[in-house]
Amino acid sequence: MSKVLASLRYSAEHEWVDASTPTKVGITQVAADALGDVVYVDLPEVGSEVTAGETCGEVESTKSVSDLYAPVTGTIVEINQDAIDNPAILNEDPYGAGWLFTVEVTEEGPLLSAADYASANGGDVA
Repeated sequence: MSKVLASLRYSAEHEWVDASTPTKVGITQVAADALGDVVYVDLPEVGSEVTAGETCGEVESTKSVSDLYAPVTGTIVEINQDAIDNPAILNEDPYGAGWLFTVEVTEEGPLLSAADYASANGGDVA
């Protein structure tokens, strides 16, 4: 079963956010496991605005292409170039080295606790 970290909060679209400032965003292990081998990541540009609940990029795997949804509203501060250069890192370490971007948050979207996300998506809270 996929791991869900208790220290993070989650969107219904399978993105996670941490409590740092700026806020770090990534995809969950549930999403990474469902996608299979990630081969391409398209992320928003630094300085661009994202809106909670709206698409802001794509994650492509050997199985499918999935939209990436912003879990928060704000300005992109940094993108993870390592994830672009080596998309497999999203499968290997989705909560660590596989983070996607950081956002200077102006508003949060609807976010779930780890327990609520795991209950809805079949993960184990760690």
